Amino acid sequence: MFDKDPLTALEAVSAAQWLAFAPLAFQATAVMRDSGVLAALNAPQTDGGASIEDVAAATGLSIYAVRVLLEAGLGLHIVWRSEGRYHLGKLGRFLLDDPMTRVNFDFTRDVCYQAAAHLGASLREGRPAGLQTLGPWATLYEGLSVLPEPARASWHAFDHYHSDQAFPAVCERLAADPPVRLLDVGCNTGRWAQTCLTRLPALQVGLVDLPAQLDRARQRLDAAGLGARAAPHALNLLDPQAALPQGHDLIWMSQLLDCFSDDQIVQILGKVRCALPPGGRVWILELFWDRQRFEAAAFSLQQTSLYFSCVANGNSQMYDSAVFLGLVEQAGLRVSRQTDGIGGFHSLLECQAAT
Repeated sequence: MFDKDPLTALEAVSAAQWLAFAPLAFQATAVMRDSGVLAALNAPQTDGGASIEDVAAATGLSIYAVRVLLEAGLGLHIVWRSEGRYHLGKLGRFLLDDPMTRVNFDFTRDVCYQAAAHLGASLREGRPAGLQTLGPWATLYEGLSVLPEPARASWHAFDHYHSDQAFPAVCERLAADPPVRLLDVGCNTGRWAQTCLTRLPALQVGLVDLPAQLDRARQRLDAAGLGARAAPHALNLLDPQAALPQGHDLIWMSQLLDCFSDDQIVQILGKVRCALPPGGRVWILELFWDRQRFEAAAFSLQQTSLYFSCVANGNSQMYDSAVFLGLVEQAGLRVSRQTDGIGGFHSLLECQAAT
């Protein structure tokens, strides 16, 4: 879908104006959603549309505030107008009711928006210069457990929404040929480990992450009565002296490697290969922008790469699968099976040590 210029000259100049005013348009959309303007247009009594005065009365906003918001909404195609009355458009309904849109929108507003002003410095310097808007850490992951609200809630909602779409399907595939011991590298809050331990009662799981994330995963599993079958291993994957624990016949990584640069991915996968027993398996669940069915999904992933540049770490991205597969090969692994579209958007790479 990206092998030619899809825009006419007229479409291109229109799109350029959308980008020029994008920050104002984004904030206006947030206000319309959160102040109740969109909900007021979606109320049953507004089937025939609503006047500016009707929306002002429903929201408590002034006539002026409602007028400028709704007129901006016309240009954004969020609302439409007929005979002086405003109606909620299809785009407005997605902004109001679609869970994926809400998760993505809140993540951009609460985690990325202020940081994006530092994107240029981030790219020039190879560091997340925008992270200073959230806290004093070198990378987001160091402060993930103590991010200020609402950034913390929005980050986790974003991360969990997209992984949760894929976890059930992957767990069922795992159940068809279950491992005895699974190593969850980058276990985060322990949601995948909980899914597996619940579905596979004989499974033993090793948990690898930074100490703060590991504590949260252990709390989750203990609360679910599953902690006795999970062994924690606090580890900094970028420590050249640190080795992954041995003895696990399947090593799992979900939405982890996109948090690292090309060279770091090769380094981490090298540790994974060293930890594999003979016949061991590596499963990698990732989102690749070039393996999406729909342009909106590819677009979302391409823009998420900019979050990694200016907020997360300054050197990683949502990868083109061709680039990523090359890194897997460099690390001495081979992909025996690739399945795209899991949960709608994810790709599962089933890997083994290369001969």
